[in-house]
Amino acid sequence: MHVDVDIPACIGAGQCVLLAPEVFDQRDDDGLVVLLHPEPAPEFREATREAAQVCPAMAIKVTE
Repeated sequence: MHVDVDIPACIGAGQCVLLAPEVFDQRDDDGLVVLLHPEPAPEFREATREAAQVCPAMAIKVTE
């Protein structure tokens, strides 16, 4: 699995951080997404997929 984020598309909703805090974080200054692990460990993959699905800006792309 590989994860990409479109930072300009991010609206800072934070759903990704709530679902997969091991993979995503938010910048302190503007709340936009920070990708911590572009290739998540197997135990975090399902949460990462869910984070991509619920992202209101559709700013997260998961490639299997």
